[in-house]
Amino acid sequence: MSEPRRLRIDIWSDVMCPWCLVGWGGLQKGLELLDGEIEADIRWHAFELNPDMPPGGEESTAHIARKYGSTPEQSRAVQGRMREAAQGAGVSLEYEGSEPAPERWMWNTFLAHKLLTWAGEEFGPEKQTELKLALFRAHFNERRKIGERGVLLDVATGVGLDRSAAEAALDSEELAHKVRAEERAAWDMNITGVPAMIIENKYMIPGAQPAEAYANALRRVAEKVPA
Repeated sequence: MSEPRRLRIDIWSDVMCPWCLVGWGGLQKGLELLDGEIEADIRWHAFELNPDMPPGGEESTAHIARKYGSTPEQSRAVQGRMREAAQGAGVSLEYEGSEPAPERWMWNTFLAHKLLTWAGEEFGPEKQTELKLALFRAHFNERRKIGERGVLLDVATGVGLDRSAAEAALDSEELAHKVRAEERAAWDMNITGVPAMIIENKYMIPGAQPAEAYANALRRVAEKVPA
């Protein structure tokens, strides 16, 4: 039996983005369909949905209404579609605490992106993905204030990263420049929404897709790109 083909997948996303989590779930299911055929080398890159979000954040429904002019009914309909898509992708956007669910808030994610960039550079793509998924969980399932330094540091230590080193990463001007460079790269590639996945530095899969769409796209790229 031949070795599985390994493809690099660069994902631009934001930890505030529910469709990014749905896309991740769909990608994982797509890779399961390709079991033994294709493996993925995944790297995460910074994209802020709301770069001007103040440190205090904004309640999600109010934010969506302000940003997109949605009515409460329209917002609830979109949220229903997102929940259905999440279920199909094998991920959860639901609060999992024992107390009544608090309101979901949107936060400034620049510091989170600095932490993710640092984790990827220092510890590699697997640890970066572990941190990314922990941040998704902290935001969607635990409703934690991931715009706050202390919460970010707690999430980092929760995946085995050193707290003092993570704190230094949050203060790093070099990492700030790298995050800005990743965001500029997204615009240069005409990425205006996320998730956006770039396969082998050339082929883009935009938006959250069903598992079969990811599997078919990855198979086509594997056929085009020399091993």
